[in-house]
Amino acid sequence: MTVGDMLLATVPMARTLNLEFLETTSERAVVRMPDQADYHNHVGGPHAGAMFTLAESASGAIVIAAFGDQLSRAVPLAVKAEIGYKKLAMGVVTATATLGRPVAEVVAELDAGQRPEFPVVIEIQRADGAVTGEMTVVWTLRPNA
Repeated sequence: MTVGDMLLATVPMARTLNLEFLETTSERAVVRMPDQADYHNHVGGPHAGAMFTLAESASGAIVIAAFGDQLSRAVPLAVKAEIGYKKLAMGVVTATATLGRPVAEVVAELDAGQRPEFPVVIEIQRADGAVTGEMTVVWTLRPNA
């Protein structure tokens, strides 16, 4: 099962928005949301909440890709998120997520008995390449009891 398939199977909201997981590696996750009238805002583009969910889903995909081998001993949890809407988004939008810390560094903290935190930075773009939003989600790996 791919990371995208796993997220679609376990996160109903990602299925609801018909998100497409285009790339899911420990270096980058790319997730696309099709243009859907049911999720438009008052100006005809994707609703801010839908774009938040798109970006958060991209961040979750990279976290699973990077730390999936740690799931037997820790649960990934979003700690906080901040989003900025930069330009009007219209049509299909794509979120690209990157990790803000090296995987080995985060795992070393987990190995040392800590609860590591790490940022994931996401850019949301229109089909023409214009960046319409930027988001940062801080994640943690909570050790299992």
